[in-house]
Amino acid sequence: MEFRVLQYFLAVAREQSFTSAADYLHLSQPTLSRQLKDLEEELGKPLFIRSNRGISLTEEGLILRKRAEEMMQLMRQTQDEIAKADETTAGDVYIGAGESTVNRVLARAARKVKERCPGISFHIASGNFEFVTERLNKGLIDFGMVYGEVDSMQFHRLSLPETNRFAVLMREDSPLAQKESISPADLREQPLIVPATELRDGRGGLTWLSREPGKLHIAATYTLIFNATLLVEEGLGCAICYEKLANIQGNGLCYRPLKGAPEHPCNIIWKKYQTLSKPAEKFLACLREIVEL
Repeated sequence: MEFRVLQYFLAVAREQSFTSAADYLHLSQPTLSRQLKDLEEELGKPLFIRSNRGISLTEEGLILRKRAEEMMQLMRQTQDEIAKADETTAGDVYIGAGESTVNRVLARAARKVKERCPGISFHIASGNFEFVTERLNKGLIDFGMVYGEVDSMQFHRLSLPETNRFAVLMREDSPLAQKESISPADLREQPLIVPATELRDGRGGLTWLSREPGKLHIAATYTLIFNATLLVEEGLGCAICYEKLANIQGNGLCYRPLKGAPEHPCNIIWKKYQTLSKPAEKFLACLREIVEL
């Protein structure tokens, strides 16, 4: 499988037309069609569904598109690192992070690096624990900020003194808003909006909230707090989220502490046995300076 042919494949997947893709690639349509037909034969699977309405991808084609896009990103990052190998003050740092006010440490470190090395740029991708660790394992990011326990066999970690703790986000006109704090018993009959990761095996679960999580009234799940905030505003239910994470000024919402909620440790992690780029090394040095103050 040649890298060049993967570029052809992605062009057809994007344009949904052999003719348009051929024009974009400055190839003849027969040449492009032959190259991709050879790719299908090499893989032993059809990649395209051809119809009068255009081109769409088969299930195998969708899988290849995802992997090909990841390969393209890795290739671009590699080319950029090699091109800037002698430019010790230039390059890119890629970071994945969940949502938390603790992420401010990343911003502080980035500012310090930028003051010392103006040629370094930062790229932050937001997502949950699974998103961050998957991208780290694939080499698509340099660092991840995660909350909870991490696999010390796979990742180095820089532990932060802060922890994340769950609270309840609700409307100010909710009866529960009259309480100074919320107990798990207060939530048993309430429609709840919970982090999707809390419903998955191996990462906490909602057993701390109820001995029988299956009997909780789960109205919705979320991965990004902004979406959860909209659901709370519209009265769908109360959200379980990290305290002080959502901006509640002027939107009729409030936080209340949640009794018995677990505290999640905060860790900056990076892949073991991976050579960091010079910009990434500088960023890590600044992180250590801030954390060890």
